Amino acid sequence: MEQQLTIRDLEKEMGDSQRTAETATFGMGCFWGPEARFGSLPGVLRTRVGFSGGTTPNPAYRNMGDHTETVQIDFDPELIPFEEVLKQFWRNHYPNRDEYKGRQYISLLRFHSDAQAEAIERVKKEMEAELGEEIETEIASYTQFALAEERHQKYYLKRYPKALEQLEIFYPNPDLLIDSTFAARLNGFVKGFGTRESLKQEIMGWNTKKANRQILADKLLKLKW
Repeated sequence: MEQQLTIRDLEKEMGDSQRTAETATFGMGCFWGPEARFGSLPGVLRTRVGFSGGTTPNPAYRNMGDHTETVQIDFDPELIPFEEVLKQFWRNHYPNRDEYKGRQYISLLRFHSDAQAEAIERVKKEMEAELGEEIETEIASYTQFALAEERHQKYYLKRYPKALEQLEIFYPNPDLLIDSTFAARLNGFVKGFGTRESLKQEIMGWNTKKANRQILADKLLKLKW
């Protein structure tokens, strides 16, 4: 049975959460670490890295122009409210406007709705009080996001080729890693966020078939890094 299933089969029922999912887009320095951090959080459904905030057409890692390295996540607001996403964002980078490398690593936040804009203003004031300084994050309405090259997606997981070989049965095409919740969690796990046991327990509560949850949990426990 396991030999016939890809990650899309195993996570298929989780698509129910996608219908009510929200998207958040932000820059907080090099995008590899933030993708791992947010990918480890229960309630985050998908993560991807890319470029946003500028005007340069067709940005790429070696030619991003005036864009910023950006993380974009889809999340279930019933499991992780946008306010909590914002607190994680501001607590885990220095939100200044230091442009020592141009706009590549600036603190950037793009809102996708009026409700997000209102939450940003509210939480920003709370975080300024918590941090004890003014937040200088560049905040504006979302306009575009350009996906970074495949090698940058789930960067830390890809540093473990032995594990990737064992995962090929689920991910016959590397592009499948981008939209996978399981891959997002593994990318966070190898970066040091969470434990194998906590991840197993989360997987067993996912909104998918019991048999599929068990397959993913077993794969997690058997992975050799």
